[in-house]
Amino acid sequence: MTRPERGKSLFRFAAPQLFYPLAGKLAPWFAAVAAIFTIAGLWLGFFVAPTDAQQGEVYRVIFIHVPAAWMSMFVYLIMAFWSAVGLVMNTRLSFLMARALAPTGAMFCILALVTGSLWGKPTWGAYWVWDARLTSQLLLLFLYLGYIALTQAIEDPRRADRAGAIIALVGAVNVPIIYFSVKWWNTLHQGASVSLTKAPSMAATMLAGMFVMALASWAYTIAITLWRVRPLILERERHTDWVGAELNALEGKV
Repeated sequence: MTRPERGKSLFRFAAPQLFYPLAGKLAPWFAAVAAIFTIAGLWLGFFVAPTDAQQGEVYRVIFIHVPAAWMSMFVYLIMAFWSAVGLVMNTRLSFLMARALAPTGAMFCILALVTGSLWGKPTWGAYWVWDARLTSQLLLLFLYLGYIALTQAIEDPRRADRAGAIIALVGAVNVPIIYFSVKWWNTLHQGASVSLTKAPSMAATMLAGMFVMALASWAYTIAITLWRVRPLILERERHTDWVGAELNALEGKV
């Protein structure tokens, strides 16, 4: 049995020089998918889905809140994954991917907290309560901001990568706490509307709108991460010949 040629292996894209052009080609496609799914999801959520019998129209914030909350947790886990890969395999691109993901994860975390507050005011009578789910979600935001601040504050790239990776890995413990908080403690936050073991507790159109918005969030995350990692690659590899050639080519197009 012959092994596949090295040039045909996907692992070759672990090299920043090869991943850089690939990211530039893929990002616009994922951005287009994100735009299409966002339009479809908002249309389903705000114009097709019926009014909730108990919460009225205010419930429609879930079409933004729930996907944002999901993504804030998923992005952090992916960030922790890339950090672990970087520490174990000492791959520069892995650390750069983690850095590129962090601002998007923080953005989704802020969006989840803000939309949750807008839902909480008419539902609970307050924009904020020190609920277990809300408090652990706020802690996630601090972890994102701490990661970003630390990696930017340390001048030595290698030290910054490793310090950020430690924060990402340690902070990953908070993600299951966020998810299971409504089960472990007596909280005001409602339980999960979607479960792998139970039938969904919402109408099919509501569920469809929420999942389409989740797909839009995934596509957006991939697109913006690919765009963000490209200048990070150029900055990290600025002393190499291929970056010099790339910058010269960019200057020639201006």
